[in-house]
Amino acid sequence: MEYPALYLKRGEDARLRAGHLWVYSNEVDVARSPLSAFEPGEIAAILDHRDKPIGIGYVNPNSLIAARLVSRGVEHALDRSLIVHRLNVALALRERLYSEPYYRLVFGESDGLPGLVLDRFGDVVVGQIATAGMERLKDEIAAAVVKVLKPRQLWWKNDASIRTMEHLPEYADLGHGEYGGETIVREGGLEFAIDPIGGQKTGWFYDQRENRDLLARFVAGKRVLDMFSYLGAWGLRAAAAGASEVVCVDASAAAVEAIARNAERNGLADRVTAVRADAFDHLKALRDAREHYDVVILDPPAFIKRKKDFAEGRLAYRRINELGMQVLARDGLLVTCSCSHHMPRATLLEAVQQGVRHLDRQAQMLIALQQAPDHPVHPAIAETDYLKGFVCRVLPA
Repeated sequence: MEYPALYLKRGEDARLRAGHLWVYSNEVDVARSPLSAFEPGEIAAILDHRDKPIGIGYVNPNSLIAARLVSRGVEHALDRSLIVHRLNVALALRERLYSEPYYRLVFGESDGLPGLVLDRFGDVVVGQIATAGMERLKDEIAAAVVKVLKPRQLWWKNDASIRTMEHLPEYADLGHGEYGGETIVREGGLEFAIDPIGGQKTGWFYDQRENRDLLARFVAGKRVLDMFSYLGAWGLRAAAAGASEVVCVDASAAAVEAIARNAERNGLADRVTAVRADAFDHLKALRDAREHYDVVILDPPAFIKRKKDFAEGRLAYRRINELGMQVLARDGLLVTCSCSHHMPRATLLEAVQQGVRHLDRQAQMLIALQQAPDHPVHPAIAETDYLKGFVCRVLPA
């Protein structure tokens, strides 16, 4: 293998040797290996200051994360064969976890393929590439996916804003197969039609699956309010588990229409109502109308996308939780979540506690929520542990 060398400064190899996969630009010995000498996404051998190899990765001179390690040692090339191996290892875990082929197959760094996400929907795979290195390997990734899974379609949903940090264009297209046919996800005995191109992220949020499973024990005979509903995953699962009435709220007209279709598809239309509204405005309107629900579910998009947004985002979580509790019945359940990596678990629970005290109520935290096991956490990379939530009982003071 003839890969160019990326040298680290003295002492900057410790974090990588401890298990991390990222090299920051200020850790590179640019006197020996100028970043400007590398093309975005170029494969390189990463070496410490004593010329001892750490592994093989890829480089982007335009990014704060200047390189990402893909394999340790220099025995194996970063090619289709390695990607096939990583896919098979990832597949073995998912097949151990789930009886049907509906899951996140690859979760970036946690599955040894930094910058790549693959979601599987039966015979359809939807991929997202976030880095120049993986973009450069896109054809090899597609060939590896076809070899391992033989999908009917492979879609590329490469329109995430994070790509701008890597100086990559945003686009979405079909990478393998022919246009046509419906994309379905099965969860909890229900079927949901998704849009792999026009939908959010890859079209579905597998990370909340186990948390939605936990909801079933709490909703039989209850009125349920599902805020930020998207395609109605939480709400329809609640209806299927015996909720007497479910209201799903989302700001997107397309999402609201999809909720109605999915409710009809699963024979739940008589108990599910979809409402298009801004979440904050709708909760205020419900509060003013003195409406109350037995279970309120708050699963918003990330309010804190960057570290500098923390103060404003923390306030948003406090506000949404307090509004949610204002429409809870006297002995109600609040399901509250955050997918913001920069929002610590303790801070989210603190937002709940501040809200109940301001309303002169009290809360009991019953269950702590986390991302599903098809989104495994890399112990050395805190950013992979991003989803947190709580099921809380809210009582009068």
